[in-house]
Amino acid sequence: MSAQTPILRAMNLTLRYGERAAVDDVSFDLWPGEVLAVVGESGSGKTTLLNCVSARLKPDAGNVEFLTRHEGVVDIYALSEATRRLYARTDWGYVHQNPAEGLRMDVSAGANVGERLMALGERHYGRIRGEATQWLTRVEMEASRIDDSPTNFSGGMRQRLQIARNLVTRPRLVFMDEPTSGLDVSVQAKLLDLLRNLTHQMQLAAIVVTHDLAVARLLAQRMLVMKSGCVVEQGLTDQVLDDPQHPYSQLLVSSVLQP
Repeated sequence: MSAQTPILRAMNLTLRYGERAAVDDVSFDLWPGEVLAVVGESGSGKTTLLNCVSARLKPDAGNVEFLTRHEGVVDIYALSEATRRLYARTDWGYVHQNPAEGLRMDVSAGANVGERLMALGERHYGRIRGEATQWLTRVEMEASRIDDSPTNFSGGMRQRLQIARNLVTRPRLVFMDEPTSGLDVSVQAKLLDLLRNLTHQMQLAAIVVTHDLAVARLLAQRMLVMKSGCVVEQGLTDQVLDDPQHPYSQLLVSSVLQP
């Protein structure tokens, strides 16, 4: 994999709902091992953009290229639905804001993690259970809870389980939609530390959608600021947050700094 080739390239993405552009001519590159934050207020289009680049929502215009392990660069919307589903189970992960949307709530924690391995053809029960146990431990869950239902977990524990489920196949690219939203502050802090450590250890490329600028600063090297479907500013995270150039970016930063 060339260091000079983006792992993901979005080009001129546009998606309209009637007269309103939810995403309006957005382009960016994501590099291997890089974490990119997409920030903005509710309704800015950031989650719609995430769904477009993760093949969950097809844009009206533009295309998305992905650097595969073996086939080089592919246009994800030129692939068959079956091939996109395969990438979603292997090279990609998607962490939902509400972990219940990313988990099977009717099976055990271990089954949630092991299911992704089975999708790759693993059938040995001992290996599946062993790998699931390792990943529960890796996301700082007690291995003894492997047979517990996610319905018995707190919101923070469900989010940890969802992360384990996504990372067990060792993806190269992870999409995260407000991964810490709605959690208690102390739980948020621990989960953010976990995410930061895992993305660094695994050299994951990730796109993190968040309204929380502190999350962006902690996790991301680079960021996009969105307003009304458009990217109004982009750059290194510290540069944008410490010296925002666009009036909307300045407003976002100043609103955080106000007592």
